Amino acid sequence: MGSGNWILDNILNALRIWNEKLSEIWYLITQSLQGFKGGAIWDVIVNINGALKAIGYALVVLFFLMGVVKTTSNFSELKRPEQALKLFIRFILAKSVVSYGMDIMLGLFRIIQGVITTAMNTAGLATQAAVTVPAEMEAAIRGLTFMQSIPAWAVSLIGGLVVIVLSFVMIMSVYGRFFKLYMYTAIAPIPLSTFAGEPTSSIGKSFLKSYAAVCLEGAVIVLACVIFSVFASAPPVVPQDASPVTMVWSYMGELVFNLLVLTGAVKMADRVVREMFGL
Repeated sequence: MGSGNWILDNILNALRIWNEKLSEIWYLITQSLQGFKGGAIWDVIVNINGALKAIGYALVVLFFLMGVVKTTSNFSELKRPEQALKLFIRFILAKSVVSYGMDIMLGLFRIIQGVITTAMNTAGLATQAAVTVPAEMEAAIRGLTFMQSIPAWAVSLIGGLVVIVLSFVMIMSVYGRFFKLYMYTAIAPIPLSTFAGEPTSSIGKSFLKSYAAVCLEGAVIVLACVIFSVFASAPPVVPQDASPVTMVWSYMGELVFNLLVLTGAVKMADRVVREMFGL
């Protein structure tokens, strides 16, 4: 519904899209893998994971034999009970990891989701604070003359487009996290099979660390949104003694800067987590 002012309409429309995407992020970040988009994607991922388990079992045998050859100097060592038992346990554990890999990954995902929920509850935020236009700013815009409104309209149009682009960049990062989680889960039997051989086990460890890093991106995104909520609760400072045009410039400049900070924090969540994990 229009406000009756073309400048104010540009700003309000951009903030409406931003707030919608911010609320969508707040909702998506607490979603389970099984419930995302009605569970249709999860069903496909489960089928792919199940089909790849057969290949994973074959690779377990291959990597196990490779490990035996590379770690055993001669086959007489295999006659030692403790050495044979060690290899047998490794083989059984590797096969179990492939068989129950999805359960392990879901358990890790639920732990991270618990961290996310704890952060949200501790911050006392059930929903993300909406970004609004201050009343004095709205009054200043409505008080512009026709000549003053022309440059102000251009500023509001450009600023509004920037805000809309930032909102879509931010939501794409959150969707990208879900896509990565699904891809990791689907292909899991292949890298997890590398635990069967000692020389190749580092691949499986890196895979699990990378998966944990993707899960933890959600916690970083929530923390970024929590910090941004403080910005949203304190709207951009608008100089009261400035001209209406200057007020519009000042408001749009600080608004875009604040939104750019949040978008950048969400966008670099993967880099922050990977630096934490040393990946």
